[in-house]
Amino acid sequence: MLRIGVLGVGYLGKIHMQLLHELPELYSSISFFDPDMKAAKQAAEQFGIEPCHSVDALIDSVDVVDIVSSTTSHYQCAANAIRNFKHVFIEKPITTTLEESTSLIKLAKEAQIFGQVGHIERFNPAYLAVKNQLKNTTYIEAHRLNKYHGRNTDISVVTDLMIHDIDLILSLTNANVRRISANGSRVLSNNVDIANARIELDNGCVANLTASRIAYEGVRKMRFYQAEQCFISDFLNKEAYALALENEQIEKTNIPVLEVNALKHELETFGTCILKQQEPPVSLEDGHRALAVAELISEKIKQGVWGNVEDESLS
Repeated sequence: MLRIGVLGVGYLGKIHMQLLHELPELYSSISFFDPDMKAAKQAAEQFGIEPCHSVDALIDSVDVVDIVSSTTSHYQCAANAIRNFKHVFIEKPITTTLEESTSLIKLAKEAQIFGQVGHIERFNPAYLAVKNQLKNTTYIEAHRLNKYHGRNTDISVVTDLMIHDIDLILSLTNANVRRISANGSRVLSNNVDIANARIELDNGCVANLTASRIAYEGVRKMRFYQAEQCFISDFLNKEAYALALENEQIEKTNIPVLEVNALKHELETFGTCILKQQEPPVSLEDGHRALAVAELISEKIKQGVWGNVEDESLS
């Protein structure tokens, strides 16, 4: 079994802690560190665990480091863990810059450790319900709208929310990006809060993505169009269904969705991959690639123009 330590026990970190406790067959012990004394005290009281006194102390005491700290700290925390030959789970986005993610990938290869990025929608049961039926998808439409909660406003909505859908598109199509157009706006924070992007892939598929963190109601849906069918995944409500033409009208067919906690599933998968010495399904390279596209979208928003993509990081 594995000893795991959680770096960062804010809102999401506490959820990680709870779910890790539900996986005793994989994780024999759980520890944590957070520089915020208030958050650390709350976690200690909730889980009955005394916090480690530093990042280094946590890293020294575990086999796996679960990084749920602020995005700006991802690189330093992960690099420190990897240099000490610890496996790393890094919440998305992998890092703040491509230079940082490139460095982590190099360090991980040298240390021969496993790393996984927390692109949770790969494990969402509403996506898994339709994944195997998606063949030659020609058009993808995604809406990811969150109520404003004030978290993660230190980064753009593109790397905060839209990056989930970017990762799904890249993993599903296994194609390179040919062209991007995008626009967005700041509304309630100092970074872009609402954005739309059109991504054209070299296999002919086109994706239209919308992300907002100032919505009144949450929406997380993706529509996959292909010949004679449309599959829809409702990530928020864990529902999936297909639309098809029958008797000259569109008919809806519900698709069974398993009751699976996506975050627990991805933490379980990562631990299993480590023990079996298998490459995790969402690699550090996958996280790098999604970040590369997110950065291009953000640059297009700044420029207010669109054009061809020529970037070796997408290859």
